[in-house]
Amino acid sequence: MEIKINQLTKQIKGVTVLEDITLTMQGGKIYGLKGPNGCGKTMLMRAISGLILPSSGSVEIDGQVLGKDISFPPSIGLLIEYPSFVNGYTGLKNLQMIASIQNKVTEEQVREAIQRVGLNPDDKRTFKKYSLGMKQKLGIACAIMEDPELIILDEPVNALDEAGISMVRDILQDYKKRSALIIIACHDKEELEFLSDEIYSISEGKITGHDVLPGDDSK
Repeated sequence: MEIKINQLTKQIKGVTVLEDITLTMQGGKIYGLKGPNGCGKTMLMRAISGLILPSSGSVEIDGQVLGKDISFPPSIGLLIEYPSFVNGYTGLKNLQMIASIQNKVTEEQVREAIQRVGLNPDDKRTFKKYSLGMKQKLGIACAIMEDPELIILDEPVNALDEAGISMVRDILQDYKKRSALIIIACHDKEELEFLSDEIYSISEGKITGHDVLPGDDSK
């Protein structure tokens, strides 16, 4: 997979939230987005996901322009901001409902995704009764359950303990080896650098830096 962003600018109510962003991302890599709250990281993720359309410029997914050739990336797993599900449903029922939209995966695959993040698919508790960490894990399970080629995670280790953080690392490295293109934002500088192959720094809606990190065989 390849993503090309060409001179992307986005204005909302007269305010420029993304300005003249041009970059290329390739499958088999993890890209980190670094910057303070309100800098445009989440907006850039939304633009790449097709959730917002540019005011000018374009986002191409394998040569297809979002908002013109396609509405959304054809194979995407997404967790932006806080996980949001139906409070009265169990984790399994929530993911079954979402999986039914495209019918790409079986119930067994949904159950496997839930188990992979350390949750029990047969847990009878509803989402409302989940802890913050459990909610985060369900959000990650939702993002990976269809084995997407593009994975976008906003603060993936939020509310997770050490075991949960290790689980996220293992999942991301697995999908990287499968040539998925992974984009993450993380406030923890060390964790972002540990996970990422390349990091884009963003300030006031602009790309202000691009770092290619050395390979680490321990990842």
